Amino acid sequence: MTDRPVKIAIDAMGGDNAPSAIVAGAVRAARELPHQLLLIGQRDAITQELSRYPNVPATVTVHHASEVVTMDEPPAITIRKKRDSSIAVAMQLVKERQADAVISAGNTGAMVAAGVFTLGLLPGIERPGIGIVLPGLTSPSLLIDVGANIEAKPVHLLQYAIMGDSYVRHILHVARPRIGLLNIGEEAGKGTDLMKETFALLEESSLNFIGNVEGRDINASRADIIVCDGFVGNVALKALESLGKAVAALLKRELTRNLMTKLGARLARPAFAALRKEIDYAEYGGAPLLGLDGVCIICHGSSSAKAIKNAVAVAAEFVQHGLNEEIVRFIQQRPGAQTASPHP
Repeated sequence: MTDRPVKIAIDAMGGDNAPSAIVAGAVRAARELPHQLLLIGQRDAITQELSRYPNVPATVTVHHASEVVTMDEPPAITIRKKRDSSIAVAMQLVKERQADAVISAGNTGAMVAAGVFTLGLLPGIERPGIGIVLPGLTSPSLLIDVGANIEAKPVHLLQYAIMGDSYVRHILHVARPRIGLLNIGEEAGKGTDLMKETFALLEESSLNFIGNVEGRDINASRADIIVCDGFVGNVALKALESLGKAVAALLKRELTRNLMTKLGARLARPAFAALRKEIDYAEYGGAPLLGLDGVCIICHGSSSAKAIKNAVAVAAEFVQHGLNEEIVRFIQQRPGAQTASPHP
């Protein structure tokens, strides 16, 4: 590991609250962290936002990109057509080694497409995977993949486990992460052929594989890494987000039902504040897009300044720990973790 400051390209035009929240997060990060931050996007809009903050650190600079990829545009076509979009330019800077990492709260599909087309994949990796840190009863878990690849093969899921293992050890500081395979039952023979074949690969690996886990285990802290294909992972993630919103709305309704419940809510306010912080996605910074030949952090579309600031810290740790180099070493030392063709 090295503690050297890193240079991070931030898509200032991506996300529901861009560029205001993105710029605010970059300024906060620059005031607390030693890294160089390149705000990528339309110069006038970014400069106007920066003017709202006194004494912006000199480590924050603006790199102009004339086009913007909106959240509803088709990813692959858009990336090919909008070569001067903030996402495309940020990726190109990483490819040219003018930046060490890229962060965006913009169109996830466009980020995946731009990452694969521009940066390419790490040697031995066939598909990238998006990992997202989810809160648990005693510790968080990394769920991977949550949408980068919806048609996975067993070797892809094994590679997700390998990449997740490196990420969790260095970013979440778990010495030997427990890896579970998301399935419909705990027994080894459960599930589709994909699940059975993946189970066998994980069991033969040197990873700390604990077997199948079920949907009820996702937030139970039973595993530090939960592996699944992108289709299942995305459905699970959206269901968890929906449940969280529903529980919050129902709780608010019940706590404001009468004077007694309102009084109880006021007395319990510190507990609610602590709970809110523990389950706040902004605390984890963003979701790593693992498997690319470069460092890419995807933030929630509605990311706040706090989320962007934490994403900068996560991206810097990723670079400083040399996680991509470690992933490549692991893959190359274990022939079963790759197929004959290192790329799709």
